[in-house]
Amino acid sequence: MKYTSLVALLALLVSLSSAVSAHIEKTEPLQSLRQSYFALLGMTFAPMGDMVKGKIEWDAARFSGWADDLHHVAQFHVERGFAPGTEQGTTRAKPTIWSNMDDFQSKLDDFRAAAASLAEIATEGDPGSSREQFVATGGTCKACHDEYKSKDYLY
Repeated sequence: MKYTSLVALLALLVSLSSAVSAHIEKTEPLQSLRQSYFALLGMTFAPMGDMVKGKIEWDAARFSGWADDLHHVAQFHVERGFAPGTEQGTTRAKPTIWSNMDDFQSKLDDFRAAAASLAEIATEGDPGSSREQFVATGGTCKACHDEYKSKDYLY
């Protein structure tokens, strides 16, 4: 069963590869990589937030699935998207990332650890614990955003 699912996923990815590559800005590929990574995180985090806030009905299984997705997406090695010189171009990343890379990496590590904890806690199905860890995970996002994300695109 797992092998069949893997083959189906690979076939889907191959069929979508030309459509996906069309969304990458060819003159700024590393900026596009970063933006795609953070967009995936946001699209995974947002519905959990809606569930935590009561905007959508609580469903422990769906929440756990989203938390697992968040954990897996968080593990992607986005650091390669912050190569020297990529602070220029279309980006919301403040230039201070490149002069404080150790602190940025530490904040990213904190986020990854919190996302892993969220995925683990969410499997237990307890709404209170899941909500509490969701808030903690969001705090790790905020810590980085406060320091390193501009509200507007920089050019």
